[in-house]
Amino acid sequence: MPTPQTPKIGYVVKRYPRYSETFIVNEILAHEATGMEIEIFSLRPPSDTHFQDAISRVQAPVHYLNTQGVRIPEFWTALEKAAKVLPDIWSQLKQAKGEIPVEIFQAITLAKLAREKELGGLHAHFATSSTAVARLAAHLAGIPFTFTAHAKDIFHESIELAELDKKFKDAQAIVTVSDFNLKYLNQLLPQHKKKVVRIYNGLDLNRFQFKPESSKTNKIISVGRMVEKKGFIYLIRACEILTRIYPDFHCQIIGSGPEEKRLRSEITRLGLEKKVELAGPLPQAQVIQQLKAATVFAAPCIVGEDGNRDGLPTVLLEAMAVGTACVSTDVTGIPEILKHEETGLLAPQHDSAALASELEKLLRQDALRKKITVQARAMIESQFDIHTNTQQLRDVFFQRSNNKSQLLRKVS
Repeated sequence: MPTPQTPKIGYVVKRYPRYSETFIVNEILAHEATGMEIEIFSLRPPSDTHFQDAISRVQAPVHYLNTQGVRIPEFWTALEKAAKVLPDIWSQLKQAKGEIPVEIFQAITLAKLAREKELGGLHAHFATSSTAVARLAAHLAGIPFTFTAHAKDIFHESIELAELDKKFKDAQAIVTVSDFNLKYLNQLLPQHKKKVVRIYNGLDLNRFQFKPESSKTNKIISVGRMVEKKGFIYLIRACEILTRIYPDFHCQIIGSGPEEKRLRSEITRLGLEKKVELAGPLPQAQVIQQLKAATVFAAPCIVGEDGNRDGLPTVLLEAMAVGTACVSTDVTGIPEILKHEETGLLAPQHDSAALASELEKLLRQDALRKKITVQARAMIESQFDIHTNTQQLRDVFFQRSNNKSQLLRKVS
C-alpha cells in the first residue's frame, strides 16, 4: 500500500492506449520509475490499429469505464453498488447537475474504484470529457483532482467557457504545456491564475541519444496525425517549390488520419510522387530511427479554421533531442523552443514559399545545421528531461513547496 507521502494516483484519459499520445505514456513510465503506483482509467476503448512500443513497459492496470449506452436499471444498480463504499454519494450527486449522462455513470464507477483502490487523487489529460469525469468522481470519492490542458481542449471553437471555468474552479491545480498556453489561460480565466502552472512534456533522454550528423541524406521527414492543424498540405506545396531551387531531396511523412486522401491528391496534382512519400504510421522505435537518418525535420503546424492547433509537438522535441535540424512555424508554444537560427528555423504558418526557403537553408548550409542541432540538444537537456519534469508534476499532485511535502488536499 502506498505511504501517505506517496499516494496512488489515478490517471483519467479519453482513450488508452492511443498512438499519437506518447507523452502520456512517457509521463506514466517516469512516475513508475520512482516507485509511484498508477491506475489508468479510460473512458473509451482504443481505436487505433498501431501502438507505440513504450506501452508494453507500462505496469499500471487499465480500467475501461462503461462506454456503451447505459440503461436506467444499470444506472441505479451502479449507484447502489457505489453507495456501499461511498455512503455520502446521494448528497454529492448534486454536483452532477447538467453533466452528460454517460459521464455521470462513468464518474460513479470511477469514484467507487477510487475509494476501493485507496487512490490519493485523480489526474486527467485534456480539459474535456476526461476532466469532466475526473471532476465529478473526485467530488463523489472525496479526493482531489488535477488535470493537464494541452491544445484542442482549450483553443477549439467548441470550448464553452462556463464549462472550463467549472473545471478550473474545482481542480486542485491545472498544468499546461507551454508558456503560450499559460498566458492564454491566465487571460481567459484570470480568477484561477494562481492554480495554473506550466510544466513541459518531457522525454526520456536515454531513449533519445544525440547523434551528430555523420552523413548527409538530403531527407526531409515529418511525423504526425494527418489532420488540418499539422499543416502537411503546406509542406507538400513547399516541396514543389523546393524541386525548382534544390531538387536533390526526398520527403517522408509518417502518420495517418482523415486528411490522407487530400494529401495524396495534392502530391499527384503537383507531380511529386517521386519526391514525397506518405509512409503510414510506424512504431516509435522506427520513428526515432527515421528521425536520426533525416537531414531535416519539418513541423509545418498551423491554427486550423476551427481554432484547433498543436500545443508543443512531442515529435519536434524528439527530433531536436536526437540531433536532427528542425524547421517549424510560429504557432502557440513552438517559438519557445525553436529560437530562429539558434535551435532551429521558423517560418510563418500557411506560407509554403517561406517554408521551402528555410528547408533549403538547412539542406545547403552544413555549418548552420550543425550549430542549431548542438544548441537544440542542450536546450532539450535543460528543460525537457522527463524525470525532472515529472518530479515537478508530482510536486503539483502532492502540493509540495519549499522542500516540504504535504498530503494531497481536497479543494472545496
